[in-house]
Amino acid sequence: MKTLRIAGASLVASVLIAAGCGGSGGGIGGTGQDEGTMRVSIGDAPACGYDAVNVTIERVRVNKSATAGDDDAGWSEVVLSPARRIDLLTLTNGVLEDLGQTSLPAGKYTQLRLVLASNDAALPLANSVVPTGGHETALETPSAQQTGLKLNLDVDVPAGKVVDVALDFDACRSVVRLGNSGRYNLKPVLSATTVLSDAGQRVVGYVDPTISVAGTIVSLQSGGTVVKATAADTTGKFVLYPVPTGSYDLVVSTTGRVTAVMTGVPVSTTAYTYVGSASAPLAPPVSTPADRLVSGTVTPATAAVRALQTLGGNVTVEVRSGIVDGLNGGFQLLLPNGAPVVSPYAADPLLLNFKADAGAASRYVVEATSSGVSKTQAVDTSAPVADLNFTFP
Repeated sequence: MKTLRIAGASLVASVLIAAGCGGSGGGIGGTGQDEGTMRVSIGDAPACGYDAVNVTIERVRVNKSATAGDDDAGWSEVVLSPARRIDLLTLTNGVLEDLGQTSLPAGKYTQLRLVLASNDAALPLANSVVPTGGHETALETPSAQQTGLKLNLDVDVPAGKVVDVALDFDACRSVVRLGNSGRYNLKPVLSATTVLSDAGQRVVGYVDPTISVAGTIVSLQSGGTVVKATAADTTGKFVLYPVPTGSYDLVVSTTGRVTAVMTGVPVSTTAYTYVGSASAPLAPPVSTPADRLVSGTVTPATAAVRALQTLGGNVTVEVRSGIVDGLNGGFQLLLPNGAPVVSPYAADPLLLNFKADAGAASRYVVEATSSGVSKTQAVDTSAPVADLNFTFP
């Protein structure tokens, strides 16, 4: 039985019960003229170097106030009873896990908190990771149990309507290794997308199956910001869903190949967008010379690092994100030296026309970000690159 309740002393009477713990979550509408329904699901972007990333979710909380504290009024909750343990890495390629729904006052919601169970004596691995080739290890979540993993939200819930919200839990950027201690920390990277239609908001395509391996990432980006990412399955097929409507750059990034970018990929609510096909998949050429390792340190070690590349003078994409060591701030980026290839979007895969951008070859900007402040350093990977160092106050 899944308990759905409205928190806050003035709203104690608005307690609802919804049957079932899985599936679509049913179809509870608002119980009054001024109530709507929010239904919540969760998916994942691909992880780097892990065979499993497990989290145990106890509840999802939302509030109209972006600054509401944990004990303030106005919280609406989806409570999972019992708490549900989910391997985030099973939720790639458009797969979503339903978390439930709740009736709540109509209006705009600006804050969400995902509350996880504690790793304790009864459930020492409630939250855990399995490093590739390693053993299951507890994932430390210092604040998740008390106040929840906080996410800014921008969701309108109309009276008498059901609104679907999909959470994207980026496991790759969220799991932080703590040096050689054998410990791992959770630094959550979460986003939310309002699902407007199952008939659209989806990009489906294929990459060459020979590069459909761990480390190959397909992403939709806007101005160098990753909006949605996934890994292709063993056949090369990938699904990016749900995606806000708009126009995006699709980026294929994999070790040993140049970066492939398709510009102007449209996403609508009325139809799927197809890129490539099983018979004509996206196949980035081998990168020559070989990839170059760029490394360095960031202070504090909580900073994020990524490598950007500008194509044709006006299209900037993220090529790699760096895994930062949570103790010493060390990071590494393996960057292609070959010229990236670029094509405008074409619905017919036979009309795609990828051309090498020789001017962008080996030229990157490495960006470090801490507490909303970014610093950059330009690098040329055609020759060895000295260690980079970023220090924030």
